[in-house]
Amino acid sequence: MLRVMDAAEFTCQTLPSMRPQLRIAVVTETYPPEVNGVAMTLGRLVNGLQVRNHQVQLIRPRQNADDQPQPTATLSEHLQRGIALPRYDGLKMGLPAKAALTRLWTRQRPDVVQIATEGPLGWSALAAANKLRLPVASDFHTNFHSYSSHYGFGLLRRAIVAYLRKFHNKAAVTLVPTEGIRRELIASGYENIEIIGRGVDTKQFHPGRRDCALRARWGVGENETVALYVGRLAAEKNLALVFRAFDAMREANPATRLVLVGDGPERASWQAKRPDAIFCGTRIGEALAAHYASAHAFPLPSLTATWGNVTIEAMASGLAVVAYDCAAAEEIIRHGENGLKALPENEAAFIAEAVSLAPAVALQRRLGTAAAARAAQLSWDAIIDSFERVLLRLAQPEPADDAQLDWSSAPRTG
Repeated sequence: MLRVMDAAEFTCQTLPSMRPQLRIAVVTETYPPEVNGVAMTLGRLVNGLQVRNHQVQLIRPRQNADDQPQPTATLSEHLQRGIALPRYDGLKMGLPAKAALTRLWTRQRPDVVQIATEGPLGWSALAAANKLRLPVASDFHTNFHSYSSHYGFGLLRRAIVAYLRKFHNKAAVTLVPTEGIRRELIASGYENIEIIGRGVDTKQFHPGRRDCALRARWGVGENETVALYVGRLAAEKNLALVFRAFDAMREANPATRLVLVGDGPERASWQAKRPDAIFCGTRIGEALAAHYASAHAFPLPSLTATWGNVTIEAMASGLAVVAYDCAAAEEIIRHGENGLKALPENEAAFIAEAVSLAPAVALQRRLGTAAAARAAQLSWDAIIDSFERVLLRLAQPEPADDAQLDWSSAPRTG
């Protein structure tokens, strides 16, 4: 005899096999193999969406004449025109492309649009998506208003702040990496803010990557402390404080060396001024992991990051991190337990915390061990799951109450 299933039985028997496949358009100014935090994060998220069998349509600027789309079964790339960013070698800003994106999305309509960067390409994508009534999620990856004074746009700071607020409030949701950034943006008039954190690849970054041969190439003895900086060598990274902290560390322990990994507009000037430091240039993959794990301390004085992937990479590698109490450090470092923190802009306190590490090998090891244990909890899989849930919700909004089926009132026969 025919039997009508009740609500619970229907849910258990049908929903697990009904995981939707989405068509997701991702718009970004930067993407791997470019080396920066936004590109790395986007690469992880896009790869995770593909693994979950979603179709991704990647829209980004063409970075050079040899840059060609790299399609796969789950990824299509659409390259747009771009212009070089001032004082940011190797990265281009996408030009407006509203008409092109409107045509593309009319032919190949995505279920949801993810806009990772707020430049002209991102703004035109937002306009095209709104015109076609496509749901949009935006990312707040970078404090552009904080960067502006370092790149010749200081007088435009108020206009940039207003532009960013208007941009993100036109999206259905804006994703931020920390509770601190969420509070800051809400206080500034932003709406619909949600937190999606960041993960770290602990198979790549871990203390076992320590490389004695690399330390020998640095000219560092077995008992010397290495303070490491990883990141862009540029004004917004507060490099002057890295060197002041190092000088103070070396006064406390003369057997201290400074190694810098990265490149940027200030590398040549700092390398000329500081022949006592070791400049390694850009490193990626296993080479980057070896540089992390071969150091001891990680002074990071940046105040412009919204997260700072290098913070958790250093922690995963077993380094004792010294940072301002903001961005990733605010979320995951417990002062004195798995790292050291100072109040933002308190340079004397930052230097004092760095100095406390210089002669204290036991403290370095204790903090580094606890840091690696904390970083091991930051799974990219969990982050991508949260990101996917946001996109699914936007792409498939719940129906209105009067359109929902009330399974509890369905008649039963037996």
